[in-house]
Parts: sequence; C-alpha cells; structure tokens
Amino acid sequence: MLSDVVTLLRCPHCGGELQLEQQQLRCEQGHSFDVARQGYVNLLPRRPATGTGDSATMVQARASFLGRGHYQPFATALAAAMAQVPLDEPVAEIGAGTAYYLAHALEERRGPGLAADVSTYAARRAARAHQRIGSVVADAWTRLPLADGCLGGAMVAFAPRSGGELARVVAAGGRLVVLVPAPEHLVELRTALSLIAVDPRKQERLEESLGGDFELVERRALRWSATFDHADVTDLVLMGPNARHQGESLHEQVAGLASAFRVTVSGVVHVLQRR
Repeated sequence: MLSDVVTLLRCPHCGGELQLEQQQLRCEQGHSFDVARQGYVNLLPRRPATGTGDSATMVQARASFLGRGHYQPFATALAAAMAQVPLDEPVAEIGAGTAYYLAHALEERRGPGLAADVSTYAARRAARAHQRIGSVVADAWTRLPLADGCLGGAMVAFAPRSGGELARVVAAGGRLVVLVPAPEHLVELRTALSLIAVDPRKQERLEESLGGDFELVERRALRWSATFDHADVTDLVLMGPNARHQGESLHEQVAGLASAFRVTVSGVVHVLQRR
C-alpha cells in the first residue's frame, strides 16, 4: 500500500517530494525508483556501509519464530504504547524486519504504517504484513527518505536507530517507542550456545542518545519464562546477529539441548515524547 505513505517519502538523492506513477516513484528532478512486484520500493541512494541487512534465511527464521507467538507480549506492549498516538496519524517502524510489531500496532489504529528496513528480503515480507503498511528499503544509520516531522509516532524493536534522524521525522509532541533487551534476556540460551551477550548499559545508552530530543514518559519492563523446542531455538539464533557467528555446528549444539528448553524472555519498552 505504497500509495498510502507516498506523501511521507522524500527522494534520497535530492530530498524532493515523490509521486507514484504506475510502478515508479518519481521526483521533480527526474530521479525514479521502481516499485518491486512484491510491493516495496528501494530508496537506498547507495549501498549501505553496514551491509545489506538480514539475509533471506534470517528473514525466514524471524517470520517462523515470531509467527508462533513467542514474542506476543512484546507486540501487545508496543501496540498499547503506539495507541497513545492519535489513531489517524501515520506511524513507522524503523528497522522493521518482517514488520511483525508494526502490523500488531496497526490493528489498534486507523492510519497508515511505514516499514523501513535495509534488507530487501525483509521489505518483501513487510509489504504483505498488513493491508495498511507501505514498505521501503532504507538505512537506519543514514538519512531516512522521509519528510521532516511527518510521523505521529515511530517504533524501534530490537533494531538499530539514529536518534538524530528519529528526532527529525517524528513531529513535535509525537511518540517514539523503543524496545530493547534486558540483560537477562535469553540468558540460559546465551550461556548454553555461547551467544552474544546483552550490553548491561544498553538502556542507559539508549536514554543518553535520545535525551536531548525526546523526554522519557514511561519505562515498562516485561519478563516471562518460555519453553522453546529445537526448531524455536534454531530460528531464534538464525533470525538475529548471532546468525553471522554460528557455523555448521549450530544444529549439533541445538540437538544437545533439552527438547523443551526453558528460557527467560525479558525486555524494556521505553515510551518517549518528542520535545
């Protein structure tokens, strides 16, 4: 549904407004971007320095894991926080992946949603995650192809973010909702498989990076115990940054775990208001 979010978008080359003409987005300077047959558009001005994001395997693993409802409490909490944004105003998920969280938030809203992710594989999934999502390929670490102050709210769930860019695209008084892992998140699995640890200062660094432009309104901690089978564990590892550090031994390591593996799931939802 790119037509619903075109007014939010800007040309990544010149910053001009974009118009949807048949299967292309075009600006007055003549820059054009083809709309893929899967319904998303690539608005990267150049190859991102950080790589091309999640691979097809990672996106499939994420879709499979989240589709089983294991992180439903996170989705419910994020949707509740985004419901504080006026229901007709556009919202976005930056680093959206499959747009699982954005799709849940839109169930409580009337306006459109924009999913932005640097991975084309993720953008394909996001484009069909909800009937009111417009999906674009964009790099969260650089200037987003969005107009100044065009969003009533934005959300970032377990994904990178640029505080300056979020401050630019969220309107004054708008909301920013950020979900980060708590230090004990998946601790049993991290220990058993030697996965990447959570930065103990993650929440502190988050508030430091956003404090100049956003005011913290609410901080909500979520924590529960979950039971994962071998397929769940495999998808969980493959859907995130640990996928890049696992060799062919992953399946052997997972096979050595209990078939019903108990794991602590824990994260913190930060609700901030644009100053």
